[in-house]
Amino acid sequence: MAVNAEDLILISVDDHIIEPPDLFDGHLPERYKADAPRIVRRDDGADVWRFGEVEVPNVALNAVAGRPKEEYGVEPQSLDEIRPGTYQVHERIKDMNAGGLLASMNFPSFPGFAARLFAVDDEDFGLALVRAYNDWHIDEWCGAHPGRFIPMALPVIWDAEKCAAEVRRNAEKGCHSLTFTENPAALGYPSFHSEYWDPLWKACSDTSTVLSIHLGSSGQLAFPAPDSPPDVMITLQPMNIQSAAADLLWSRVLKNFPDLRIALSEGGTGWVPYFLERVDRTYDMHRLWTGQDFGDRIPSDVFREHFLTCFISDPAGVRLRHDIGIDNMSWECDYPHSDSMWPDAPEELASLFTAEDVSAADIAKMTHENAMRWYEFDPFVHVPRDQATVGALREAAAGHDVSIQSRSTREKMTPEQVKARWDSMGDGAAGTGAQSVSD
Repeated sequence: MAVNAEDLILISVDDHIIEPPDLFDGHLPERYKADAPRIVRRDDGADVWRFGEVEVPNVALNAVAGRPKEEYGVEPQSLDEIRPGTYQVHERIKDMNAGGLLASMNFPSFPGFAARLFAVDDEDFGLALVRAYNDWHIDEWCGAHPGRFIPMALPVIWDAEKCAAEVRRNAEKGCHSLTFTENPAALGYPSFHSEYWDPLWKACSDTSTVLSIHLGSSGQLAFPAPDSPPDVMITLQPMNIQSAAADLLWSRVLKNFPDLRIALSEGGTGWVPYFLERVDRTYDMHRLWTGQDFGDRIPSDVFREHFLTCFISDPAGVRLRHDIGIDNMSWECDYPHSDSMWPDAPEELASLFTAEDVSAADIAKMTHENAMRWYEFDPFVHVPRDQATVGALREAAAGHDVSIQSRSTREKMTPEQVKARWDSMGDGAAGTGAQSVSD
């Protein structure tokens, strides 16, 4: 049976914010304001966040919604070159309505997915930055339109005890998502196998806070060879998420904290059936000498109890949804990144669901019900169901311009410049492309 795109209810569990210049104005203690990160315009016209000796440019791939594909790239850009909906919350709602999105969870940009940028020598200053960002995100960004955003907090990545306290503080404000790195060891912190993080796992378990692990959050980009083209890295991005899933699944964490829940953000789903077959075979063949013990369960059971998988458009994953676990799949739009199909994602999804003969019950779980359950989020308290469909939201956005428009004001990089830029993005603030001002 054909699926009507206008009837879908869509909650995206992975979108992104391009932070506005006034982010810290109302939330940072006075004594830190002079040293806070700030946006400056460079001589080349690019707007960058400057924090001490570090610059974080907003590369084009981070905000290409509404632009022609030939303008995708890694060139730094200004706020004038991107849609206002990427950094202005009221414009974001208009873009969400036009794209049929009822609600959205927004990952950070310039601090890095793990807020490594704020891990400074003055730890009190770093903590103040994390708290200021979280207060802005929860109170201003999400608070401006209740029921339209799933709140997400930054971690205090350098201190597990302080991170746990921040999780509890934000949970009291209704935030049940924590963005976190896929591999803390790659950032120089204790691994998932260390007891160091136990206070954080307990805080997340106690407050029903989902550990939302975004691909690339370890700052590691997969380049098999120094001269591999960027297409290789883009293709291999989900591999880091698979590594994180394996590392956590076999760790002591899930055994000691059975209520901990983890989202594998932007990692796709098509790989999951093979992954589950492989971990079950590994357990069967090797547990007697490796010492693994899941009691009366097998690893695939444990995976389905703890992990949420997230997909943009994944025909293989949707086709194999029951091998994955229909309660473990949530859709994401990825606005305004380059993989997003905004504003036509509803049509793409409807076509996919039709082709794979997906039932209405399965569609509801993947498009909104699983997200609501995992993140303890109920948009219908604020938005009646009859106003929450793609069709109703688009009607509310009538006249809002979503046409493809050229916004670039600079020449495209050469392939050599693109590769050099990718190389510079592999370190710094957890893969955000942070670099020294002197570079």
